[in-house]
Amino acid sequence: MQFLSHDGLDLAFLDRQPASGHGDPVLMIHGFASSHYVNWVSPGWFKTLNDAGYRAIAFDNRGHGSSSKSYNEADYTPAKMASDGAALLDHLGIERAHVMGYSMGARISAFLALSDPDKVATLVFGGLGIGMVDGVGDWDPIAAALLADDPDATSHPRGRSFRAFADQTRSDRRALAACIATSRELLSEDDMARIAQPTLVAVGTKDDIGGSPDELAALMPNARAFHIEGRDHMLAVGDKSFKQRVLEFYAENPL
Repeated sequence: MQFLSHDGLDLAFLDRQPASGHGDPVLMIHGFASSHYVNWVSPGWFKTLNDAGYRAIAFDNRGHGSSSKSYNEADYTPAKMASDGAALLDHLGIERAHVMGYSMGARISAFLALSDPDKVATLVFGGLGIGMVDGVGDWDPIAAALLADDPDATSHPRGRSFRAFADQTRSDRRALAACIATSRELLSEDDMARIAQPTLVAVGTKDDIGGSPDELAALMPNARAFHIEGRDHMLAVGDKSFKQRVLEFYAENPL
């Protein structure tokens, strides 16, 4: 792991070149309560991309993993979190990259495409479809579950699921509660229409969080949907068919 200081925070990141030398860069942005390791290393994305000749880059979002933790909700707007990705690309001297985000990371990727369009060559939105615009349901119980002293006291199913995930990843639950308060800012249909980069929207067919990939892709000028068969929100990220489709997408849209 390496570290970058940005906006008063230390951000942990991993940058791995393929064995063949210098490959086109892919910046990966993980989801809520996850980390670069849980989202991208453990499910095999680094190996998949490196084996295909790509440079794999991922960082721990602020408040997550080995990066600095803030308990100030104002630090977790998607625009600020997107600025971390832009700062990392600048730090590495990368002018343009493929950008792939999962769930909250997909939302951050969209904000990055709007704020720094020249840096973003293509986009992959994993685990988030029309929920990017319409919202992804009631997440207030998740914040309550994260802050509860006793995890068994939480009756809300999604709250229990994310509390268990946060405990499993040994996350700072107070930082996550601050993050979830402000990181869900929605994008408008007009915002999505302004994102002109080639985009792949991939959501599991059993995902009850992300919303329709087809509806989101229809709002964008250069997007297409991909259904990750038989996968829910938690399991879709490591799916083999998803990885294969992303590699095909990058081959179709080289830097």
